[in-house]
Amino acid sequence: MGFEIGGNKMNINMENYYSTRKNVFERIQDASTATKVIMSLIMACITGIMAQIIIPLPWTPVPITAQTFAVLCSGLFLGKKYGCLSQIFYVVLGVAFIPWFGGMTGGIEVLLGSTGGFLIGFIIAAYFIGLITEKYAHARSFTKMAVVIGVANFAIIYIPGLAGLALFLSSQGMAFGIYDLLMMGLIPFIAGDIVKILGAAALSKAFLPKD
Repeated sequence: MGFEIGGNKMNINMENYYSTRKNVFERIQDASTATKVIMSLIMACITGIMAQIIIPLPWTPVPITAQTFAVLCSGLFLGKKYGCLSQIFYVVLGVAFIPWFGGMTGGIEVLLGSTGGFLIGFIIAAYFIGLITEKYAHARSFTKMAVVIGVANFAIIYIPGLAGLALFLSSQGMAFGIYDLLMMGLIPFIAGDIVKILGAAALSKAFLPKD
């Protein structure tokens, strides 16, 4: 009898958890435009704060930062439109007047510099993750979201990121090959990115409804 009571309590708690999770998600989706814009600004601020967690690498102008985690989460929780908007805010305000890119930097020179392509990738990645999250509820499981987020991270962010880095290096008159480019813009970041991807996928499993 005691076991059954404990089981019933657990079932009730899980039902409450699932119900609360769904209600919170729906409230975010149904929020007013003004509220969603404010949430986008808040996520832009979070991205800027996490961009200050940096590990510089001596052989590349691209540092390791934590901001990518905020980018991935912006699409998960704000959806394609407002997750994307949050990263547009981050880039535009950083270029305009807020020094919240990595290392408390800002201005157009950052967008045109070695990391400018990654900033563009942030916007596209947030949209892509938000699109999948909104359109395919069954994709909100840990495994499927890890794949989606992995594609966003390693393809959508790194392709423009590496292209921008290559253009920057060329503009500086530096000779480099594919291996050099990958060593400066991709390979050192893989392990940390996998941790961020798995962390974002875990948040998806915990906080996003599956129906």
